[in-house]
Amino acid sequence: MLLSQILSGIETIEAPAKDIDITSVELNSKNVEAGALFIALNGTNSDGRKYIPDAVAKGAAAVLYDGDYEPTDKKVIYVKTTGDMRANIALAAANFYKPIPHYISAVTGTNGKTSIADFTRQLMTVLGYHSASIGTIGVVCDVMEKEDTLTTPDSVTMHKILKKMAQKGVDYVSLEASSVGIEQYRLDGLKIKVAGFTNFTQDHLDYHKTMANYLKAKEQLFSRVMEADGTAVLNADIKEYDELAKICGQRGIKVMSYGYNGKDLRLMSRTPHAAGQSLCVEIEGRSHNIELPLIGEFQAMNVLCAVGMVMALHGFSGKIIDYLPHIKGAAGRLDLVGRLANGAGVYVDYAHTPDALENVLKTMRHHTQNKLWVVFGCGGDRDKLKRPIMGKIAQDLADKIVVTDDNPRTEDAKEIRRQILAECPRAVEIGDRIEAINYAVSLLGAGDMLVIAGKGHENGQKIGDLVIPMNDIDEAAKAIEKCKNKAKH
Repeated sequence: MLLSQILSGIETIEAPAKDIDITSVELNSKNVEAGALFIALNGTNSDGRKYIPDAVAKGAAAVLYDGDYEPTDKKVIYVKTTGDMRANIALAAANFYKPIPHYISAVTGTNGKTSIADFTRQLMTVLGYHSASIGTIGVVCDVMEKEDTLTTPDSVTMHKILKKMAQKGVDYVSLEASSVGIEQYRLDGLKIKVAGFTNFTQDHLDYHKTMANYLKAKEQLFSRVMEADGTAVLNADIKEYDELAKICGQRGIKVMSYGYNGKDLRLMSRTPHAAGQSLCVEIEGRSHNIELPLIGEFQAMNVLCAVGMVMALHGFSGKIIDYLPHIKGAAGRLDLVGRLANGAGVYVDYAHTPDALENVLKTMRHHTQNKLWVVFGCGGDRDKLKRPIMGKIAQDLADKIVVTDDNPRTEDAKEIRRQILAECPRAVEIGDRIEAINYAVSLLGAGDMLVIAGKGHENGQKIGDLVIPMNDIDEAAKAIEKCKNKAKH
């Protein structure tokens, strides 16, 4: 593709001296090959201009940059841009990486994004389409191998993945839209037709600083990113609903509402039981009784949102209702790892925010005959304010508590635990996460339930600059097996 075509719509200081063919668009200099356009982003943690010489040495034919830089290689075309660089990256990626799947949906909110994106993928597959989801648990697709990604990948990575999907015949893609990803223009240029909103509680204040900033970032999915002729699927039970609906109305975006107060998808009643829950749901004025094989009111809400998003893309189908008794939970989302010989259950969940931890513990209380256990920690280099809050939630809602490490990163792990324990004096403190899991599993009695919270599907523990391989589900399964073997002898 010609450089001028890639730069279409991007404001530059002056037009390139000549037009040339470009073979790829890259943000990472390590990926540059001969003929590439390298985009030098001056980001939060790194200045891409430092990597221009490396990109040029690898064969970059052109460089897009902003700010101050003195080009040294006259064989390379240097283009200086104005405006927001991240928006320019999204536009360049959208111009170059074509085609992409025609139908794209996105979901934002503090909790539930992963489940809803995955449920939407499952439902679209049941309706006969090649479908995929992109988010925290990676790329999940019925015609591609699983790949790991950021919750919302950068624009170039996102468009590369989507082009690959389109080439393999994928029709529908559901995306998780993180607040950071939305604010950094990672979803711009995708022509999103349907967008959902789950809930809004404290998280990511290390980045956004205030809850107002955090909400404003999420609202941009509706005020800026999605198509004006699209449909927003909004949770009618949250206090932010009216504000979100107003934003959509100002752009002419159609609103579908779900929840106990939903007009389009209304949760009439919910009865928890050992294998999941029984729901009575009114969809477009018609009631349906549904057996859902998932635990928790929040999962019922997640399913309703996903159903709404599929309806907005495809319209209502009885196949959707027929499939719900068979729907599968996303990896690491209230995942039943197994049971001990005495019947005690061990679950793993990604809950790493106050609201998510509270919901999980309240949910599990309904399924616990004896003691409710929780193993959890808080991440380093992230929102510090939530640590004592989560400690207090565990103190109030769990019978037995083990505070451990959860990706301490560059912070002092003991200090993170101290901040949690300040509001959680009943807890046992065990820094080593594997040891903490083994300790809790080994003490489970008949009728007990254990929730290992915080990491879900993750395959590593981030300590300093290292990622130590470990997975809560795997470690819990090993701990259960140890207990079973010990009981036999």
